[in-house]
Amino acid sequence: MRLTVAISGASGVNLAIKFIKTIPKNITLFVVFSKSAKKALKLENSIETKDIFKDYENITLFKDKNIGAALASGSFKVDKMIILPCSSNTLAKCAVGIADSLITRAFTVMLKEKKEIILAPRELPLNTIMLKNMLKLSNLGVVIAPPVLGYYSSQQSLEEMENFIIGKWMDILKIDNNLYKRWK
Repeated sequence: MRLTVAISGASGVNLAIKFIKTIPKNITLFVVFSKSAKKALKLENSIETKDIFKDYENITLFKDKNIGAALASGSFKVDKMIILPCSSNTLAKCAVGIADSLITRAFTVMLKEKKEIILAPRELPLNTIMLKNMLKLSNLGVVIAPPVLGYYSSQQSLEEMENFIIGKWMDILKIDNNLYKRWK
C-alpha cells in the first residue's frame, strides 16, 4: 500500500507522528507537514520536524509549498490518504476545491481519482460551517473520522486513548492492528 499522511496545523500534530510511527514498515508513506503543523508541533511538543523520521526507510517527506511534487499527480499512484489532524482551514479548502498547497492539491487529486480519503478534524466545538463542509465531503465519499474516544475498550492512560484512535484510523484504512481492545 502507498499512503499519503498530510499533517495540517491543528492541535494534536503529535498524534499524527505516533500514527506514522505505528504504520507497518511494508507500507510506503508519503508525508507532508504544513507550515502551521510544524509550528504547532514545536509549540505543543517542543519538537522540530527535520529529524523525526530520519531512521524510517519507508517514509518520503514532501514540502507543502511544492505543489509540483509527485503527490500532485494522479499518475504517481497513491492508494489512500489521511489528513491528520485536519485544521478547519484545510477542511474548508478541501470542501471547495482550493488546491493552493501540496496537501490540498494531493487531496484534490485523490478525490478525482476516487481514492480512499480520511479527514480527522481536530476542533471543538464544531461550528455550522465546519459541519456543512464535513457533510459535503462525506457526500463525496470522504471519510470524516475525528479523534473521538470509544470508552468500551477501557483505556486507562493517554497512550491507550491514542492507541484506540490510531487503531480506528488504521481499521478504516484496512491496516491490521492490535492497538486497542475490541468489543466482544
